[in-house]
Amino acid sequence: MPEIIKLLRPKDWAKNLFLFIPAFFAGKIFNLHTIEVLIGGFFAFSFLASSIYIVNDYRDIEDDKKHPVKSKRPFASGKVSKQLALIIALLLFSGGIILAYFLDDTGKFLFLSGIYYLLNIGYSFGLKNISILDIMIVAAGFVLRVKGGAVLGDISTTEWLIIMTFLLALFMAIGKRRDDVRIKVSTGTDMRKSIKGYTLEYLNIVLGLVCAIIIVAYINYTVSGALYKEFGHRLYYTSLFVIAGVLRYLQIIFIDNNSGSPTDILYKDRFIQATLLLWVTSFLVILYLKDQTYFN
Repeated sequence: MPEIIKLLRPKDWAKNLFLFIPAFFAGKIFNLHTIEVLIGGFFAFSFLASSIYIVNDYRDIEDDKKHPVKSKRPFASGKVSKQLALIIALLLFSGGIILAYFLDDTGKFLFLSGIYYLLNIGYSFGLKNISILDIMIVAAGFVLRVKGGAVLGDISTTEWLIIMTFLLALFMAIGKRRDDVRIKVSTGTDMRKSIKGYTLEYLNIVLGLVCAIIIVAYINYTVSGALYKEFGHRLYYTSLFVIAGVLRYLQIIFIDNNSGSPTDILYKDRFIQATLLLWVTSFLVILYLKDQTYFN
């Protein structure tokens, strides 16, 4: 049973919390009905994601055996049979699609869920081998999560929110590719075909560039017309925590020379966790005390 749970990669379900972002920014995060529907959407995307992980691991068995971390996965280590895993993948896919169907009467969430699944299946079956396109697809998956959350919460999404989501996801994808290149440099083994189009120097430059764009885009987002009208000028204070988080991430990968995996960093780094908590808290304070004059 523990190996089957590992196969599902529940730690990576945290990525599906992006479904809650539209509700968070719209001030509906404490609306009971909205949260109930979004929790359903979270599990729909999580089931679909786990199904994709299984298919991806099935296709990558030989490559994963060469990877210092991925070699411990249930498929690569031989602890779970292929037949059982594929049956589980089919059940998860069915559960995710059925749940997506019943969550939204308009069919839009089901459509977005289907696009997400097909995009990632295409990724698993070859698109991940194309440099740049691979990280763009990963980023697009996060945008689909946000759009899905907006559909379920009946919330309009601004262009800035979509841009911010894409940039943040691209930032995380580049961090993971940088990890693969570091392993290639230290072991001489290609972890994936797409890294032939990357070098450590190139990814360092791109990572720094995307970080700078994220900070500028976030500040622009907090002072954009719609948000300014709704919350006033105070929202830009939250950019302090975004800047701190980005700087800490860069410190981890460049100074500490540790893994650039965003999921690992989120679970392990106390500074990042504290920064995220402070960002959420500051945003909620400004959001729900917007009629007060403390920051005026």
